[in-house]
Amino acid sequence: MSEIKVNKISPRTACGTTTLGDSGDTFTIPAGVSISNSGTASGFGSTGEVSWVTTKKTATFTATAGEGYFCDTSGGAFTVNLPAGTAGNSFAVADYTNTFQNNNLTIAANGSQKIGGVAEDAILSAEGQSAYFVYVDDTEGWKNVIDSTSNITGTAFIVATGGTVTTSGNCKIHTFTGPGTFCVSQASTTASENIVSYMVVAGGAGGAGNQGSWGGGGGGAGGYREIKSPLTPYTASPLDGYGTPANRVTVSATAFPITVGAGGAGGPACGSGSPGVGGNGANSVFSTITSAGGGGGGAGHPGPRTQAQAAGQDGGSGGGATSAYNASPSGTASGGSGNTPPVSPAQGNPGGDAAPHPPARQGGGGGGAGAAGGNCSGPGGAGVTSSINGTPTARAGGGGAGGVSPGSSSPGGAGGGGAGGPTSPPYPATAGTVNTGGGGGGNGPCAGIAGAAGGSGIVIIRYKFQ
Repeated sequence: MSEIKVNKISPRTACGTTTLGDSGDTFTIPAGVSISNSGTASGFGSTGEVSWVTTKKTATFTATAGEGYFCDTSGGAFTVNLPAGTAGNSFAVADYTNTFQNNNLTIAANGSQKIGGVAEDAILSAEGQSAYFVYVDDTEGWKNVIDSTSNITGTAFIVATGGTVTTSGNCKIHTFTGPGTFCVSQASTTASENIVSYMVVAGGAGGAGNQGSWGGGGGGAGGYREIKSPLTPYTASPLDGYGTPANRVTVSATAFPITVGAGGAGGPACGSGSPGVGGNGANSVFSTITSAGGGGGGAGHPGPRTQAQAAGQDGGSGGGATSAYNASPSGTASGGSGNTPPVSPAQGNPGGDAAPHPPARQGGGGGGAGAAGGNCSGPGGAGVTSSINGTPTARAGGGGAGGVSPGSSSPGGAGGGGAGGPTSPPYPATAGTVNTGGGGGGNGPCAGIAGAAGGSGIVIIRYKFQ
């Protein structure tokens, strides 16, 4: 076979056209090579350049090797589907409206080809991010060689939606203040990263209603359960249950319904046959984890009242008791039990006991996640503090007992517990704080005043996303 080597082929005259061979001759050109009307050739190997398409992209499309794209995700996230990669192919993308952090851009590999050595899609989630990829070989696949913010590989992390989503460092946080769904569309390829951190707080209970000069028992806080995965750094509460394997939740690509418990109603004012017992809080649920609603505050005068009505109710944390006036047997009524049903670590504490009658009439405070309710006009038990949402926040405090004369009302426990009703106008007790699981305060010594409602619960999920 003959071979001719030349540096340049030029027309004999300035006719603008150069002809190679005679009619019918065949010239073999490598696959992927193209020559434009302007004379620009591409596809002869890695050129290190892309030609930018200046018409912005706003929806899912398929990229062409050798082109760069301005991607506008202000109207919603979308996907760039890659062509089959050949060594030397390149493409690039740029955040057109600086919205990748809100609506991510997904880079989807062709078939089993890889992105940065990982056979998964890549997620661009940084504001103003731009990235330039070159297909190297079948081992690494598309390798980013220029990135304005961070290294990009096929994502190996959890991808999920649901609730209010925020970020803290390398973690995403999903906060549910009402019912919803934690929907996982992609699990991590690293098994340990699929064990998520969570906090599940049930609804707090209502404080007792009363009539006359008895101080009502405070409502118990909603049950509090939390685990902190070692891969999601933050300061957890003392109730971190990661050490007990049964507490751990491993997510997969599926939907997880979320239940956020409502706070219990305040006990009605006594009279007309109403015992005035505070309503229990409702449970909160995430996957296999259930936190129990708080136990309602017990109610006393006017009597006769049974010991069961005067006692605090059982729950995540127990309700405070009220003196068992004319009960059989008479005397001290006990606070409700916490951690009911039992879990480890305990999800709450008992409510406070009432003073015996005669001669005293003081009720007990509702139990909190971190401490029992106080006895005899005692305060609500303290809650616990966690930074799972990126900010140290106390939750699940018990409701304070209502005041008597002489005496004064008691404060609610730190973490959303409502104060008991005072001994002077305005008499009503304070409700537990919404989305803390705090117990409501028991009513003060005034006829016809109901107890205060408990605060609703909350569910927070945290995991590593980059």
